[in-house]
Amino acid sequence: GLVKPPRHIEVQCLGDGTGAVVHLYDRDCSVQRRHQKVVECAPATGLNPETREALFADSVRLLSAAKYKNAGTVEFLVDELGRHYFIEVNPRVQVEHTVTEEVTGIDVVQ
Repeated sequence: GLVKPPRHIEVQCLGDGTGAVVHLYDRDCSVQRRHQKVVECAPATGLNPETREALFADSVRLLSAAKYKNAGTVEFLVDELGRHYFIEVNPRVQVEHTVTEEVTGIDVVQ
């Protein structure tokens, strides 16, 4: 079935290639036009704490298992009940990484 109403939530992560991965919290990029993100909010407002922690845990577990080495973003759809569904991993620094940098004070590129 369809995810209604969908929210597009991303978790920014950093991995060192040994299985050690940290998350740099979440961004809500649900406001889109023609499949392009228009507005990013960090942290995602109105996301319940249990869903947020599950997104962080699943993101870290996925990238740790892959021994991921890089900055990357794990993307999910979240439904109105807080259930989340994996979309993809973007294995690169995305344009919107600056939103995370502003919120965390961490330079994602370095």
